[in-house]
Amino acid sequence: MLISILWWLLGGLVGLAVGVFLSLVLATWWIAAKAERLVPARGKFVEIDGNRIHYVEEGEGRPIVFLHGLGAQLHHFRHTLFGCFGPGYRLIALDRPGSGYSVPARGATGRLPEQAEIVRRFIDKLGLEKPLVVGHSLGGAIALTLAVEHPGTISGIALLAPLTHLETRVRQKFDLLYVPSRLLRRIMAYTVAIPLSLKYADPTMKFIFAPQGVPGDCMTGGGGWLGLRPAHFHATSTDVVAVEQDLGRIEQRSGEIAMPAGILFGTADRVIGMAVHGEPMRSKLQGLDFEAADGLGHMPQFIEPERVAAFVRRIAERAFAGRTSPGPHENFTEPSA
Repeated sequence: MLISILWWLLGGLVGLAVGVFLSLVLATWWIAAKAERLVPARGKFVEIDGNRIHYVEEGEGRPIVFLHGLGAQLHHFRHTLFGCFGPGYRLIALDRPGSGYSVPARGATGRLPEQAEIVRRFIDKLGLEKPLVVGHSLGGAIALTLAVEHPGTISGIALLAPLTHLETRVRQKFDLLYVPSRLLRRIMAYTVAIPLSLKYADPTMKFIFAPQGVPGDCMTGGGGWLGLRPAHFHATSTDVVAVEQDLGRIEQRSGEIAMPAGILFGTADRVIGMAVHGEPMRSKLQGLDFEAADGLGHMPQFIEPERVAAFVRRIAERAFAGRTSPGPHENFTEPSA
């Protein structure tokens, strides 16, 4: 009798566990489907070494490539900044592999050199002649890596609240995303991660935007819903794990960068502090254009888009100095001697 009861209890527990697991999988599927309905793919796709990269572009003229930060996607630029530039620029924003609607290659590691190489190949694939690269947060670290390892590919870098130094305290703010095991990362992505992300979306967004408020259109126009999908969580966690492997080396080599460079940093940034990731770059990047935005937090492109666009245009003028403007669908050409 006792053995029968124990077996009955064990069966009940197994059934409960299976029920909870299936409920999480179904909830994840429902949330992800809603996200894709609310924020569908809006751009084009290009294949690069097994990666399927989703991107949008607007305008003609000087090419500027935008790299988004951790857990973000191309709408952080398309929605906020593209309308602030005016004529004379070809603006291109891409979803980094795994983010938004870009699909990473099998075995992708998310390491900084790997992502920088994909951007280099993307620039080559689109036939862009030495564009200016704008990087926000983690995208800033990728832009720095590109400038260090592929300096001939780009003409300059404009960094918004960039991650520039290896700092344990930054990772601690994202401990729930630090999942070293690839298997566990994938299991979490398709079970518990997305329902929990939805539950805590409001405090998470408030932290990222602080001290400013969260814009009302951040989840739809700004693409925030796309972060509530399994592949996106997996890519974000992969980025968190991978960045520590190379950032220290890129930090040490940043003094090699000789191209025009600018940094815009909010003095009230609570995600990546200006004192650690901004100020030290003044002595490392020769001729750095450093703009400290008083009282601004980590998301300047949402809060002060006109100021950010003016900053990027200022760096663009230096980066493209001496180059003639192209006609429609043409690249830049160097002026004849």
